[in-house]
Amino acid sequence: MIVVIMGVSGCGKTEVGSQLANKDRQPWLCKLHNLITSDEARGHHVVLACSALKKAYRETLATGTNLCTSDRQQQENLDPDIFFIHLQGSQKLISERIQKRTGHFMPVDLLASQFDTLEPPTAPEHFMTVNVEKDISQIVSEIQGVLEGKV
Repeated sequence: MIVVIMGVSGCGKTEVGSQLANKDRQPWLCKLHNLITSDEARGHHVVLACSALKKAYRETLATGTNLCTSDRQQQENLDPDIFFIHLQGSQKLISERIQKRTGHFMPVDLLASQFDTLEPPTAPEHFMTVNVEKDISQIVSEIQGVLEGKV
C-alpha cells in the first residue's frame, strides 16, 4: 500500500504522516524483510537503507516476525546474513547536514525525536557502528573491509 498525505502547506502533512507511519510500520517492515530475503535467496547481494531506529524494527527486518510478538526468543533466530551498519554521529553534526540539504523530506526539527527513539544495535544483533564524521570514501572502505571478512 502507498499512502499519500496531501494538503496545503502548514496543514500538518509531515506530522500526520510521521505518526501514521509509526502506527503502520509493521506491515512495511515485514514487506522489506520479504523483499531482502527473496533477493538473497536468488543469490543477489542486497543493500537496504532504512532508519530501523528501534531494536524491534531490526528484529522484524532480520526475522520477519511481528513487532507485537512477546516471544523474545526471536533474537536467537536473527539471520546472520543480515548485517546492520549503524551510521552514528552527533546530533549537532547531523543537524548541520540536514540544514544544508535542499528538497529533502526530513525537517531538522524532527531530528531530536529520532535521536530520542534510537536504540543503537547491541549483541546478539549482527552489526557494526561507523562514525559519520569521516569522509564518505573512508566510511565505505571501512564497511567494505568488514564485509569482505564476512563473505
